[in-house]
Amino acid sequence: MHVPDGFLDAPTSVATGVLAAGTVALALRKAREELDERTAPLAGLTAAFVFAVQMMNFPVGAGTSGHLIGGALTAVLVGPWTAVLCMTVVLLVQAVLFADGGLTALGTNVTLMALVAVGVGYGLFRLLVAVLPRTRTGFLIGAGVGAFASVPLAALAFVALFAAGGVADISLGAVAATMGGIHVLIGLGEAAITVVVLGAVLAARPDLVHGAAHLRSADALLRRPEVVAPR
Repeated sequence: MHVPDGFLDAPTSVATGVLAAGTVALALRKAREELDERTAPLAGLTAAFVFAVQMMNFPVGAGTSGHLIGGALTAVLVGPWTAVLCMTVVLLVQAVLFADGGLTALGTNVTLMALVAVGVGYGLFRLLVAVLPRTRTGFLIGAGVGAFASVPLAALAFVALFAAGGVADISLGAVAATMGGIHVLIGLGEAAITVVVLGAVLAARPDLVHGAAHLRSADALLRRPEVVAPR
């Protein structure tokens, strides 16, 4: 999903750069409503975790790579606007220090992974938790499905950008088949990691999970087994 320099033409790169810059500017304001002294450290830890998992790349072809994204996980943990900022910081550090994704393609990568992946993953999560049972299981199912869907849909968004401004000598059908197939498999891994991480955080500190705000009063989520002292 990391797009290199020169893979898309200048107008497409500029358009995604403008879209990314505008969304990040809005996120800088909106994130203040999601963060407080308790959740701010979690945002930093989540960004570090996403940075680590994104460094495990799977070559897709023609200079592009696929990997776990972490957008849905970050959004559910710390909120969608904060997730946009976390993902943007991760992508910026990767581009500047590790040449993972080009600087001229930074707007494209932010659009795909900080906008599309976060928006699709969190949006689908919110839709599902509204109709699923208000339990820990329903919460995790919604997060897992959102995480899974966010990866291939972000890949398909890349295919759409390639159709609009791709400069590599590759057929659109080959790009769509390769990106779609590989990222469906990656999406399964993304869903599994998202469910495991959220399950662990819910067990320890459910009050820190942004997406669980509507469940914090539900006994099914917050109930912990009572410890009975031996007689």
